Amino acid sequence: MPVNETLSQYSDWSYTTAVVVYVLAMIFFLVEQSFGKRGVRAAERTRTRQLAGVGGGSSADVSRQSSAEDGGAGRSPRTRTERIGRMGVALAVLGVLLHLAALVLRGLATSRFPLGNMYEYIMAITLVTVAAWLVMMRNHPIRHLSAFMLLPVVILMFVGGTMLYAVAAPVQPALQSYWLVIHVTAAAVGSGVFLVPGVASILYLIRSAYDRDPVKFGKLGPKLPAADVLDRVAYRTTVFAFPVFTFGILCGAVWAEAAWGRFWGWDPKETVAFVAWVIYAAYLHSRATAGWRGTRAAVINVVGFAATVFNLFFVNLVSAGLHSYAGVG
Repeated sequence: MPVNETLSQYSDWSYTTAVVVYVLAMIFFLVEQSFGKRGVRAAERTRTRQLAGVGGGSSADVSRQSSAEDGGAGRSPRTRTERIGRMGVALAVLGVLLHLAALVLRGLATSRFPLGNMYEYIMAITLVTVAAWLVMMRNHPIRHLSAFMLLPVVILMFVGGTMLYAVAAPVQPALQSYWLVIHVTAAAVGSGVFLVPGVASILYLIRSAYDRDPVKFGKLGPKLPAADVLDRVAYRTTVFAFPVFTFGILCGAVWAEAAWGRFWGWDPKETVAFVAWVIYAAYLHSRATAGWRGTRAAVINVVGFAATVFNLFFVNLVSAGLHSYAGVG
């Protein structure tokens, strides 16, 4: 079927706009990250002085008046940096909507499932990453860390939209299979979610290093959540992503048997994907049986994150194999 050039152009515009919105959201989150705690302390000191100066009341009177002004719910007033952080969340949500629109329009423009080349695959992975981070943000106090999460997303999207960009076109005959929807989608979801525990584990290592030596990481360490919060984020997202990634590998083996007459052939893509699977399996197994927590578990997760990124770029773009469908010249 012919490509709808209008929808393809709209997809490209949505993609570019999503990148710009993510960059703006990063700026808002960086402001909250840099000045959040300072702003909270300043606001609390100012509010205490103001309330204490009204009638010279006691501390109990100040507390009661503060509670009454906050609606009786005991909530502290939102500081300027907190409002900036919430604006960053709104921008991130807008970016996700534009990101999703770019992927959907790409599929409509080509009348196929939009995961036929590296440009579209990176588009899908980064979309899953941001969506997963927004979900985790609702349950954990990690909003001010969103700039660290958006940074690799923006880098990947920039690389995908420039060096790896592919003109909208039908897929190669080898990819014209319903297994493309099942296998590649599962791989994209698993890999996208794996980026979240990778970043969380890196931040965990920084936080734990600060806890051991406050002087060495005195600037960044205090602004990070407690180490156990980052550990929970890394563990829970890995628990979700691992079975999805496993399902993707198994579906790939079935597709390989149908297309190439063998389930497994140690193709570079298959090999590195299996190595990444083993690393994440070791991470979950060590936590469940050996009771590994903290630094050792975080290091394993970071190694798995590195293997995932290596598989995404080096194997697809440098090595030659049966999975060489990057769609770049």
